[in-house]
Amino acid sequence: MSVNDLFSSELKPVNLGLDMFADDLKTQGVEPVLMDWTPPGGGDPEVIAALSRLEDPAVAEKIDAANEVALERILSSQPFLEGFGQAIDTVPGMTAKTILHAGPPIEFTRMSGPMKGAVTGALVFEGLAKDVDEAFELAASGEITFSPCHEHQSVGSMAGVTSASMWVHKVTNRTHGNTAFTNLSEQLSKILRFGANDQSVIDRLNWMRDVFGPVLAGAMALNEDGLDLRLMLSQALHMGDEAHNRNVAGTTLLIQALAPYILETDFTTKEKREVFDFVASSDYFSGPTWMVAAKASMDAANGIENSTIVTTMARNGVDFGIRVSGTGGQWFTGPAQEVIGPMFAGYTREDSGLDMGDSAITETFGIGGFAMAAAPAIVALVGGTVDEAMGYSRTMNAITTGNNPNITIPALDFMGVPSGIDVRKVMETGILPIINTAIAHKEPGIGMIGAGITHPPVEAFQKALRALAETVAL
Repeated sequence: MSVNDLFSSELKPVNLGLDMFADDLKTQGVEPVLMDWTPPGGGDPEVIAALSRLEDPAVAEKIDAANEVALERILSSQPFLEGFGQAIDTVPGMTAKTILHAGPPIEFTRMSGPMKGAVTGALVFEGLAKDVDEAFELAASGEITFSPCHEHQSVGSMAGVTSASMWVHKVTNRTHGNTAFTNLSEQLSKILRFGANDQSVIDRLNWMRDVFGPVLAGAMALNEDGLDLRLMLSQALHMGDEAHNRNVAGTTLLIQALAPYILETDFTTKEKREVFDFVASSDYFSGPTWMVAAKASMDAANGIENSTIVTTMARNGVDFGIRVSGTGGQWFTGPAQEVIGPMFAGYTREDSGLDMGDSAITETFGIGGFAMAAAPAIVALVGGTVDEAMGYSRTMNAITTGNNPNITIPALDFMGVPSGIDVRKVMETGILPIINTAIAHKEPGIGMIGAGITHPPVEAFQKALRALAETVAL
């Protein structure tokens, strides 16, 4: 084709800028090709400068070497469920007046409605307050210590509230020797972790304290080998779970492994039947188990000098926080985001609380939203299409350091789940991690009202990138 022929052929301009440029072309009868593109660092001069410093060849070489170490620690992790214990006896730093919560640090007065509901319900459950009104006064008095689960080797879904009498998983990463904890599933809907706190919630917590936890602990005491959670998680993804909000297979595998030991315990037939009935009431029983397995794996990669890999993503309904391997326990925060997805009958988006929970540790590890291609049926809960679910898993490769060969997605030719979110790649591409999650009502005392898709705030990654530039690019 000659140059002159270009003027007589159909034009296909490519639009890399604002959509309004493409709109102008359309009004003139031209169909432009739209490119989903944003400038590195979102166009922020400070972030671009920080990114440039980290992309200096000598600095980048140092970071890449550190990230390979961090990724290897994630991929080689072998989390084993070794038992259950009450938080007061098990979780580091727990006291009778400590309440652990999801997300980065926050004081009671700033907490979201559902988190306040969960906190006050826990205080009534612990016998520290006679009712919710008295619990509100106590929570605001300064007598209660509030602390993030993540700062106590723990995670908690949604509000994440964990108090002294609650039973928790004990999971040990046998490769690297670190241990992580999380509380038991209350199952779904009107429960404490979604901010509900009426007498039915307290009654359930009492039963979990007196029957559910002891039965599970007794069962695991008879299992001297522990349960290989990495192997079980891999099986669950091959059976159609993504191990955050779809846990049909995982719950079946977990209770199948526990059942023989439960039957061997000295508890009554009635108590054992209550446990089996409770597990059968919802597929979410194994949800916290995968969270704590992910936590044990990600903690092994924390504290590696020069690494830009994200080891924590957590939110409390007000703030979204991330932590990065190379900066250790430092939190980088931005505003919690809205979750977009199907609502339960009778509720609208205006009823929704903002994004909340430590359960994004699953996406930090590479499952949940990152593994939605393994669980196309999840779209019935969180919205979207099967093609979009497939696309999410592929897209996350653009912001991660590698793939986990131990946990694979059959529908994508057994691709390993994308692992090791790199702060630099998030800022270079403008692609934010995908998270699927439940939605709690914005007011305390109500509970779950839907589920959907969300992303972290870009501000958290911008802050992390600037901090890394100051500490790594010296």
